[in-house]
Amino acid sequence: MPASATKSLRVAVLADSDTRWKWGALTAQRLTPAGAGVRLDGYLLRGRATPTARQLQEVGVRADSLSEVTGVQFLRAMSDSTREPYDVLVLALVGGGVQAMLHGLRNAWGSGSRPVVVTGYVGVVYEKLADGLLLRHGADLVLANSADDADRFRAVYEGVGADASAVTEVALPFLGGEPYAGEHDPYTVVFAAQPSVPDNRRDRAYLLNRLIEHARLHPGREVLLKLRSKPGEHTTHIEELPYQKLVQGMTPPANFRLVYGHMGEVLDRTDLLVTVSSTAALEALHRRIPTVVLTDLGVREVLGNHHFTGSGCLASWDQLDAGHRPAADPRWLARQGVCAGEASYGTAFDAARARIARLLDRPGHLPPLNPYYTPETAPGYLPGILARHHLGPDGAPLPGAPAADREPGPVRQIVRRAARGAYRHGVQRVAPVIRRMGEL
Repeated sequence: MPASATKSLRVAVLADSDTRWKWGALTAQRLTPAGAGVRLDGYLLRGRATPTARQLQEVGVRADSLSEVTGVQFLRAMSDSTREPYDVLVLALVGGGVQAMLHGLRNAWGSGSRPVVVTGYVGVVYEKLADGLLLRHGADLVLANSADDADRFRAVYEGVGADASAVTEVALPFLGGEPYAGEHDPYTVVFAAQPSVPDNRRDRAYLLNRLIEHARLHPGREVLLKLRSKPGEHTTHIEELPYQKLVQGMTPPANFRLVYGHMGEVLDRTDLLVTVSSTAALEALHRRIPTVVLTDLGVREVLGNHHFTGSGCLASWDQLDAGHRPAADPRWLARQGVCAGEASYGTAFDAARARIARLLDRPGHLPPLNPYYTPETAPGYLPGILARHHLGPDGAPLPGAPAADREPGPVRQIVRRAARGAYRHGVQRVAPVIRRMGEL
């Protein structure tokens, strides 16, 4: 038996939002071989979506240590020879962040010893497939959440002449919970909101009005609007028009209310999950909960609901108001890595664990990271991505990059929080006004 199968592993996760922290930390736990202990150190990349304490608590994933860092600070921590080295590093970042860290780590580690580097996607990949994949190329494992994703990922890499061997099929790490056992009392309808889909006031107001109207039409049902974040908080995507603000001034019926909290706990009491294209649909389908992906605003790539064609879940509010209950197609579910409660989900990470074990047990050092994008293959694209993280074309920190040798003082922390609040105010208040003025 390989030594890596039983020894305690040291794993680091770098995440840039609450949802990516959840994905990264749970992925790290599922990548740990059975019987092996794990020390999990979390690093939160400082930026507009750095999760708040409330968001971290709601995610419910605990780490042995957790710290907020800049990209340069993280790179210096990863190259600190006085620290005990990590076995596995999970990059749970937006594509540009992954690419910047891959180049920064390549520069920091050179040809010396390094951990196995893993990356992937938080949920459904419905846009920027080639762009996002090539920005993630260079990691030892690029995780695909389904057989369908694995095929698409390999096709993109092979199509540009890049090595596709890193693509590894797994599943979403946060699927689980008890299978749906029948209607609750009261029957509960949950609408899973998304921060950026749809992205305009008219469509979001339409969805909210239809949800409230459904509550009026069915007074015996409990109708919940499941929200991702509270006003002022950011998640993976920017939310300019929070539903909490749209509902102000309205008079919804008593059986309608807003809810926060862990999605799994909300699904425990859900009889019908409704969404435009949220990953929550896959969580619900895994538990056999009736799930509807709305067609009211069209089936369009910009909404992401086109991903669910063939699922049997597409329907409109008119159909739901009339009592329609969808039935998901089992073949579609299987291709999307949704096991509908089957035991096969327990083996979904076996291939990834085996690959990591082989890499950890190989003689000598792992080869240097080798991203597809280089100053030679993408001279007009890569330097800008690296510069946003204070890195030069070779991945080295630029002069004047934030120092890593000390934490900011209390005054600087206050200024940073004020700046972050001002940014969020600009996104949620000022930007929509400017956009509406531009449409006049």
